[in-house]
Amino acid sequence: MAKFEVNNVSISTLLGYVNDGTIAIPEIQRPFVWKSIQVRDLIDSLYQGYPVGYIITWKSPDVKLKDGTKSEGKQILIDGQQRITALTAALLGQEVLDDNYKKKRIKIAFNILTQEFQTSNPAIEKQEEWISDISEFMKVGSINTFDFVSNYSQKFGINPNLVNDRINKLLSIKNISIGRTELSSSLSIEEVTEIFVRINSKGVVLSQADFAMSKISVNEEYHGNDIRKAIDYFCHFAKTPADYDNIKNNDLNFSSKEILQKISWIKDENEELYLPSYTDVLRVAFTYKFKRGKLQDLVSLLSGRDFETREYKEEIIADSYSKLYAGVRDFVNQYNYQNYIMILKSAGIIDESLVRSQNVLNFGYILYLLLREKGISPDKIQTSVRRWVIMSILTQRYTSSPESMFDYDIRRLNDATDIIEYINEEISRELNDTFWDSILVERFNTPVTSSPYWKTYIIAQIKLGNKGFLSKDIDVRTLIEERGDVHHIFPKDYLMKNGYSNKQQYNQIANLAMLQTEINIQISNKAPNEYMRSIIDQCNGQENKYGAINNVEALKQNMIDNCIPQDFIQMNYSNYNEFLKERRILMANKLKEYFKLL
Repeated sequence: MAKFEVNNVSISTLLGYVNDGTIAIPEIQRPFVWKSIQVRDLIDSLYQGYPVGYIITWKSPDVKLKDGTKSEGKQILIDGQQRITALTAALLGQEVLDDNYKKKRIKIAFNILTQEFQTSNPAIEKQEEWISDISEFMKVGSINTFDFVSNYSQKFGINPNLVNDRINKLLSIKNISIGRTELSSSLSIEEVTEIFVRINSKGVVLSQADFAMSKISVNEEYHGNDIRKAIDYFCHFAKTPADYDNIKNNDLNFSSKEILQKISWIKDENEELYLPSYTDVLRVAFTYKFKRGKLQDLVSLLSGRDFETREYKEEIIADSYSKLYAGVRDFVNQYNYQNYIMILKSAGIIDESLVRSQNVLNFGYILYLLLREKGISPDKIQTSVRRWVIMSILTQRYTSSPESMFDYDIRRLNDATDIIEYINEEISRELNDTFWDSILVERFNTPVTSSPYWKTYIIAQIKLGNKGFLSKDIDVRTLIEERGDVHHIFPKDYLMKNGYSNKQQYNQIANLAMLQTEINIQISNKAPNEYMRSIIDQCNGQENKYGAINNVEALKQNMIDNCIPQDFIQMNYSNYNEFLKERRILMANKLKEYFKLL
């Protein structure tokens, strides 16, 4: 069987397919991202006879019904949505949703004299040489072409045959053919992805989440579009709460649904620690509810695939949509979401900048929901989730092939006889003595401040309530919340002047600390033994020059909290490499002690 067919279809036929649902546009309720000028350029290209590319549709797999017959699915538009939406706006006059979820018209004007297209505006509407809205002009029976040509040619002194030719050329845009690649229903999701990548001239990879969301949105029988909107709107409200009223007033159908009330609370939440995208919501809901980690399986299940018989069955579709909807509802549940955020913060993760991998946060939420589903006590849930998230950060568990790792973890966690015991054993296996005493120490040998090891060190300091380096009262939490600075303990300029000119040397994370800016300015480019001598003097009663620490015991504790070797007080550039080695060990030890407290 052929994997695809390539054919041509007229624009009018194509738009008819969209209107009657033969071709479903999965993104139809999402904001139209093209600018008006792009719509104008598309219409101009069609008028000039230039190619505007293929569209790609994918026929849903035939589903085996209970009576043994098969139901042929819709054509899902997987590439070309922006172009098709632009055509419906310009040629049919349909409204689109802008970035603020407000409906608007995009009117394209045409000047017969110059054969120029422009986005219509009040000034153009007043100029009679322009057709101010070509969609009105193209409506069947809207004008008498003979009278229009005669009047226009007389008014502007142009040959009526020329006017007639240009009018016919404009009207014939709807008869222009566009190439369509129709992918077979027999193709697997992997094959569809591969074909898309090979055909798409820009080489943009269509993600598995995009395929899944496309599949969800075109299902009517099992409320797929409600699931799609719940995911989309929840993510949008979390980032742009001001758009809530626009969406509620413009999407009256969805506004009447119970699910809107279940997601509306997020608009009042002032929290940026975990702001999920639609991919994150889909991944969490699917992995948690289906106990699988690969989103390609979701598309197959939503199509009704029986993985054992390789048939497509209606009952599997019904069950899959029911499970997915339940997973989404659990994700957007206010209690679940807020409690998960609370657990993250209780581990010291108070800011989104402290976790580089969104997948770590995603699987942490999956684990939280799974443990709740299994009836585990709240105290054990909190401890287990905290420890798993930090373990995942330190081992970069979900950095490479995250879907495979999600799949591995969810299956074993779900199948474990004692899930808490399994979690503890897995953590102990990953974070053994060799990791703490050797591997982690070596991982601190890097100049990359975005490294998960530096980030986790800061998380540990926040959890332990440590003060900033040389600060008496300002703690690391406050420095992070107020976007405090990361500064060099051995000043950068001082090191460069003494032979350490390479960034790999002076920017080592073992040479960094959270430090108040004013203290850093006072230190300037002084050697450690110079500025630390002054701090000892102020601890012995002299005037404060560097921060507000004024007793030796407080200074010693501050150095311990910031993993500064005690002999640092006497160090200069000749001791720099020795300092780095000592501090890496102290930083690794701090993380080990911190982890025990989780």
